[in-house]
Amino acid sequence: MSHNRQEKIEALGRVIDVLDELRLKCPWDRVQTNQSLRPNTIEEVYELCDALLAEDNPNIKKELGDVLLHVLFYSKIGEEKEEFDIADVADALSEKLIYRHPHVFGTTQADNAHQVELNWEQIKLKEKNGNKTVLSGVPVSLPPLIKAYRVQEKAANVGFDWESPEDVWAKVKEEIAEFEEELERSRAASGKSGKPEPTPEMLAEYGDLLFSLVNAGRLYGMHPDSALELTNKKFITRFNSVEDAARKQGRALKDLTLEEMEQLWQQAKSKEN
Repeated sequence: MSHNRQEKIEALGRVIDVLDELRLKCPWDRVQTNQSLRPNTIEEVYELCDALLAEDNPNIKKELGDVLLHVLFYSKIGEEKEEFDIADVADALSEKLIYRHPHVFGTTQADNAHQVELNWEQIKLKEKNGNKTVLSGVPVSLPPLIKAYRVQEKAANVGFDWESPEDVWAKVKEEIAEFEEELERSRAASGKSGKPEPTPEMLAEYGDLLFSLVNAGRLYGMHPDSALELTNKKFITRFNSVEDAARKQGRALKDLTLEEMEQLWQQAKSKEN
C-alpha cells in the first residue's frame, strides 16, 4: 500500500498527538527519561535487525514503528527541557543531508557510490561541529565487530586501504601465524601441554587476527556482523536439530558421545541441501 505525501504527514502527526497524550496521562510514559529509555531503544533496534535479517516485512513495519516511537519520545523530552523538538530534529537532518550531498543539491561530481563515501568523510571534517579527526565519528559504545568495520571503512575513505582485495590475504595469513606463535610461546612458558591459559599477548594477537578478517570481508563487500549472524543462525538451527534427534531417541545430549553428536550434526546439515 502506498500513501500520498499528505497522508504520510497526517499519520506522523497522529503519532505525535498520541504520544503527547500518553506523556500527560500514562503513569509509565510520564516518568520516562533519556536514561530510562536508552536500554529499551537498544532492544528495539536489535529487534528491528532481526526482522531485517529475516526479510520479515510485517515485523519490519512493526519494529520500525517501535524505533520511531523512541525517536519521537526523545524529541518530546527535549521539547519539555526547551532544548529542541521533533521539528528541530527533522530540520537538522534535512540540512545535513543536503549539505553532505553536494553531488545532488550542488555542483560536485560523484559518479559512483565510492566517490560519494569519499566526499562524505571530507565534508564531515569541514562541518562546524563535525568530526575533528577521521575516526572521531565512530561511537565508543559500538559493538567491537561493527566498530572494527567502521574504523577500517573510514580510514579507507581517505585513502588508507589495500590497493586490491587480494593483498589482504597475506596479512590474514601473517596474523594467523603470529597468533599460533604466541600460543606456542605461552604453552612453552607454562610448561604444560594442551590448551594454554590466555595471556594479554594472546588476546592482542587474536584481536589482530579478527581485525584482519573483518578487513578482508570489507574489501569483498561483506559486513562481518551480517555474515557472523547468518552463521549463528545456521549453528543454532543445526544444534537444535541435533538436540531434537537425541530427544526422539530418548537420550539427553550429555549422554551422547562426540561421535554420535557428529553423526546427528551431519544429518542435520544434509537436510539443508
